[in-house]
Amino acid sequence: MTGTDTRQAVTGWLWGRYSALGLAIIAGTFIADQAHKWWMIHVYKIAERGRVQVTPFLDLVFVLNKGVSYGLLTGTGPWLLTGFAVLVSVVMWVWLCNTATSRILAISLALIVGGALGNAVDRVVLGGVADFFSLHAFGFYWYVFNIADVAIVVGVIGLLYDSFWMSRNDASNAA
Repeated sequence: MTGTDTRQAVTGWLWGRYSALGLAIIAGTFIADQAHKWWMIHVYKIAERGRVQVTPFLDLVFVLNKGVSYGLLTGTGPWLLTGFAVLVSVVMWVWLCNTATSRILAISLALIVGGALGNAVDRVVLGGVADFFSLHAFGFYWYVFNIADVAIVVGVIGLLYDSFWMSRNDASNAA
């Protein structure tokens, strides 16, 4: 295999049709998440303010989540969860580069990667994930979340949409 063949093999493996779009979405998600967290902690000083009511169903509050959703896996330490987030991000990047057949799939994967990397940085820098948004209604409080979490959820919804509806349409059009 020549140097050009090797370069093309690696480029094909790490860069594909939707890679530029994916990289832009990852960067935008990551920057928005980290900028918001920095502003909430250092400028707005949410930790000093305590719970701030924004609407009857939304409060701002500072929670440092050392686990995952609902505080699960809090005893694992930040490095294990960070390593897992980075590994999943690499796998999803390769998936985006090699097999993404639609913009919705590429955007969905990129949202998940951007959100996962934003939360991974928190684990390294803060020792846990900084969460701020608390939705509640009728005495029920949903978990406290951040912009990265929203990106991950939207990305998963996009993956489900692509899996159930886009793939079905592709299959019916191929028949």
